[in-house]
Amino acid sequence: MASSTLPRVRRIVTGHDSRTGLANVEWDSMLAFEEIPGMTGAMAAPVWVSEGLPTTDNNSAQDGGLRLVDGIVHPTGTNLRATDLAPGTETPMHRTTSLDYNILLEGEVILIMEDGSQTHLKTPGDTVVMRGGMHAWRNPSTSSWARWTSVIIPAEPAVVGGQVLQAEIKT
Repeated sequence: MASSTLPRVRRIVTGHDSRTGLANVEWDSMLAFEEIPGMTGAMAAPVWVSEGLPTTDNNSAQDGGLRLVDGIVHPTGTNLRATDLAPGTETPMHRTTSLDYNILLEGEVILIMEDGSQTHLKTPGDTVVMRGGMHAWRNPSTSSWARWTSVIIPAEPAVVGGQVLQAEIKT
């Protein structure tokens, strides 16, 4: 797959000096995007993963961007990640057991819901709060990559008509 043509994402993480207690910048690095398994044309980069809520990261020297998450949802913490979608690419329909805040940063994407409705996100800052719904993303551009960032919080599965809707990727 071709590499994203979007600018690199800079990640700045603050902390506290262990000797003085003064607030400081602990990490200042560029994100490394990798292809999302099963989603050709989509790439993601972890920004920060917490290990639980409330998080203890304010008192940790560990770089949360290096923590591994099996899949998208951290079962007991949060996952902040950036996603790039290649021109003309559509992800498979999928659902996670999470509450997600998705914020468009660059380009445009179309949110496709299970009922067939489509919502076009065109302006940086456009935000989708995804509450356990089956959905896909499409980049309608033929030449420009799209980028959004997501805050992914574990949640109880959605229940509709007494049926529990589990995480799923349709292939």
